[in-house]
Amino acid sequence: MGRYLLKRLAMTFLVVVLVMVFLSVLVHLVPGDPAKIILGPRATESLVATVREEMGLDNPVHVQVWDFVTGALQGDLGKDFLSRVPVSELVLEALPHTIVLAVAAIGLAALLGIPLGVYAATKPNSLLDRVTALVSVSLITMPYYIAGLFLLLLFSLHWRVFPAVGAGSFSDPFDYLRHLALPVAALALTWVGYIARLVRTSMLEVLGANYIRTARAFGLRERVVFYKYALKNAVIPTVAVVSVGLGELMGGAVFVEVIFSRPGLGRLAVEAIGTRNFPILQGTVLVIALAYILTNLVADLSYRFLDPRIRVEDTPAA
Repeated sequence: MGRYLLKRLAMTFLVVVLVMVFLSVLVHLVPGDPAKIILGPRATESLVATVREEMGLDNPVHVQVWDFVTGALQGDLGKDFLSRVPVSELVLEALPHTIVLAVAAIGLAALLGIPLGVYAATKPNSLLDRVTALVSVSLITMPYYIAGLFLLLLFSLHWRVFPAVGAGSFSDPFDYLRHLALPVAALALTWVGYIARLVRTSMLEVLGANYIRTARAFGLRERVVFYKYALKNAVIPTVAVVSVGLGELMGGAVFVEVIFSRPGLGRLAVEAIGTRNFPILQGTVLVIALAYILTNLVADLSYRFLDPRIRVEDTPAA
């Protein structure tokens, strides 16, 4: 397990470096000159050249890539082109809102999806199972922004139950939760269907295993067999999927934060695109990519920890 962990950490570091290089090259392919956008259309060429020099945009691309990678490895993501505030401060200010949104969404999806999948597995191919399958597939195919717009129109504009925009304040938990409800629901809907189908499939597979037949042969009650033995093993793939889903939702929060005007990494990145603010765009996308990479690493390690069969496979033969 130790060798495997070191190998995965080395691979993770390599992926992070490649992501940083890719990001620093990609932003230079975006059309538009940040200096001209900041100064406006009436700025003289000499003034534009001066601002580009101050921003470091006159350096060759490979020099800018090297500066970004070496700085990011030291925790320096550069400074905002407009306010000259360190990007790390802006990212740290927005990051808690995105983390709360993603964690709450995947938690709600698991809370609803696991019981739904278990209930469908108790009566396979029944009317209940077919209805559950239809609802799950419908939710899986629903994009985040469609779910967000639908919930916004229904619960904010039509019924006026929840606030339409903003995030509230951490100092007022009740108000913050009211602002959080619709964005969380918009992100969670897709994953409710996905987790429900995964749990149902895993449950049906586990219920056909030999140890389940043995437990039934010993006369154990069906409820005990179902929930104590079958569900415990069927949830293992779901744990890994939930870990990966947390990283995926960090990226999916971009659409939801824009729709609901929530402060967060997604909204910060979209505003940076509009002003060609390369340091902020690089910093926010890098943090989202890191979250996705780390959650994949945690999912892989947790899967090996929870499933003894994988640990046995890793044991060298005598």
